[in-house]
Amino acid sequence: MDFKDQKPIYLQIAESICDSILAGKFRENEKLPSVREFAAEVEVNVNTVARSFEWLQNQDVVATRRGLGNFVNEGAREAVLQLRKREFFEEQVPEFFRTMKALGITLEEIIPYNK
Repeated sequence: MDFKDQKPIYLQIAESICDSILAGKFRENEKLPSVREFAAEVEVNVNTVARSFEWLQNQDVVATRRGLGNFVNEGAREAVLQLRKREFFEEQVPEFFRTMKALGITLEEIIPYNK
């Protein structure tokens, strides 16, 4: 996994797991690889992966079943879609409109690009 500097590694790992859920690689109620297995796979500290799983639990994407491991929650795909939509509206849309304003672009000018 190639990590970028703009975001904490634990969030990048969590996003990768979310991508896998959206792609159908991890299905609802499916057991995920252990924290140690994930850490070995992406070559990071176990604590970093544990933090990723904790973040995913807080977002209702993953649940820990005591003694069994981490599982993809029922409704995780929808939860990930909602997370992505929220991120889009909170981060990308405002930046888009700031750029439009800086360049003097009107809404009428962008309508033809909505295909």
